[in-house]
Amino acid sequence: MAPKTARARRLGIALRSHREAAGLTLEAAADEINSTRSTLSRYENAQTLVNPATVRALLTLYGVGGEDVAAAVQLAKDARKPGWWVSYSYLLDRRTIDFIALEAEATGIANFEPSVVPGLLQTADYVRGVMRGGPHTLGDDQVEQRVQLRLDRQERLTGNDPPIFDAIIDEAALLRPVGDRSVMAGQLHHLLKVTELPNITVQVIPLAAGYHRGTRGSLHILEFADPEDPIIASVETVAGQMVLDRPGDLRTCTKIMEHLRTVALSPADSRDQLLQLLKGR
Repeated sequence: MAPKTARARRLGIALRSHREAAGLTLEAAADEINSTRSTLSRYENAQTLVNPATVRALLTLYGVGGEDVAAAVQLAKDARKPGWWVSYSYLLDRRTIDFIALEAEATGIANFEPSVVPGLLQTADYVRGVMRGGPHTLGDDQVEQRVQLRLDRQERLTGNDPPIFDAIIDEAALLRPVGDRSVMAGQLHHLLKVTELPNITVQVIPLAAGYHRGTRGSLHILEFADPEDPIIASVETVAGQMVLDRPGDLRTCTKIMEHLRTVALSPADSRDQLLQLLKGR
């Protein structure tokens, strides 16, 4: 199965909305194109890529024409183009690949981390420390492959048309040693450096804030340029990364992220806190 990219999601939403506007059930539409209800449902939920010819046939059935068909067909073509992360598919589980594919198209990324530095801001040495302390025993080659994957994900932040990235880090994550003292010092230096970039904001939640709504786990919220693309959220569980896109879940995650911003130090005070932590190393 192909990763659920933002383009595939947008196409699925369009197919569903046009079908519903035409007053057709999944069963009726599937019968008309000699398909099955389950296949059409997978198209609409972006679980299976739909080929351009099928898109054209469906939209013709729904009475759609002109530029809308051309745009949807082009979207189907674009959705089938492999992303840079395809070469790493063998390393990761399906849910992680889905998230990376969505992250690669996001124009706004908000990430709270309670236990580690956000992945998009980790140094190579810090990544190595995290990988070696993870739940799986990895060889040196496997560790280095994951380090390179993490660095590849970070390239968007300093490339052309970078996303807006808001990072919120619990102070506990900055106090927890990963690697030796030089690794943590290098990581704090890096965090200070990225705060100078116009598209990146770093906020620290001090230990003095006490228990807060983010202490249970990490949270990502992704936003996209196209207004037809709803935001998505992702949470980290003991079973791995879980992508959420139901309206109720999204409202809850958005409220939690807003709460975390209010209990965190301001960006300027957070920078001062990072400097103090670095001096204490």
